[in-house]
Amino acid sequence: MQLGFVSAILPEMSLEEVFTFAAETNFDCVEVMCWPVGRAERRYAGVTHLDVAEFESAGGEAADRVRRIVDTTGVQVSALGYYPNPLAADDAERTVAARQIEHMIRAAVRLGIPRVNTFIGRDPKLSVDDNWPRFLEVWRPIVRTADREGIKIGIENCPMLFTRDEWPGGKNLATTPTIWRRMFSELGSRNIGLNYDPSHMIWQQMDYLAPLREFKDRLVHVHAKDAHVDKDRLDQVGILAHPLEYHSPKLPGLGDVDWGRFISVLGDVGYEGPVCIEVEDRAYEKTLELRKTALRQSGAYLRQFIGKRPLTDARR
Repeated sequence: MQLGFVSAILPEMSLEEVFTFAAETNFDCVEVMCWPVGRAERRYAGVTHLDVAEFESAGGEAADRVRRIVDTTGVQVSALGYYPNPLAADDAERTVAARQIEHMIRAAVRLGIPRVNTFIGRDPKLSVDDNWPRFLEVWRPIVRTADREGIKIGIENCPMLFTRDEWPGGKNLATTPTIWRRMFSELGSRNIGLNYDPSHMIWQQMDYLAPLREFKDRLVHVHAKDAHVDKDRLDQVGILAHPLEYHSPKLPGLGDVDWGRFISVLGDVGYEGPVCIEVEDRAYEKTLELRKTALRQSGAYLRQFIGKRPLTDARR
């Protein structure tokens, strides 16, 4: 396994500065954020460390610049990442999201990166079954592109069910093993899998280890984020409350995930890919230096379980 972090927490730094920091702090890789250039719509969104649309017009220059940064720092790109809502009710929003994911796939090919990460999306006002026709309509063409280009798509299992505008269904379908089985079966591709984050299973009060065994062949990428469920608060507001009323995202080691067991099971099932720290702990967000501290602290903690090794190419 290779230890890295998600670049979204360092939005004011350039790509070169992010990779230089990663090298100085003993990280193996970085998941590079690839939002369309523009205004962020929510926390941790809208970060553009790599403008993948630029690759369509810049020829080989843009790719060469990224390769120089990778070669100079010795830090690899674990994946390109972009987390919109490709199944939004708004036609224009869906179109932008799907187009950007395809840009990301083509950019990954040019850079020799085997993975891209994203959300499936969901109209939160509709049931899973009522979202399904749109899911197939949007995702079958995207998956065909991934199959043609030989790129893996890692779908994060975050329900995106935190704020009032995401209620009641959340903005991401791919949240449970039952849905994953149906999704993988109906898309019929080996190039779509999971960008697995155990913290989202914690606050849903689900087993976060069993899916690693069942879906071991679908593990494309892993996010290292922790979560703490406040049981006293949960007893007061119940599971139907907005989830942030009873749980908090935390740095690895400060929440309810047993990281020794988690990394052990990853090793048992043969996972050899990236594990990237995702910082969403509000206690570490006030300044850039605090966010850098969060990455240093999380990296030092997870190095107990993950040795420093070269990045594995998932296509080999």
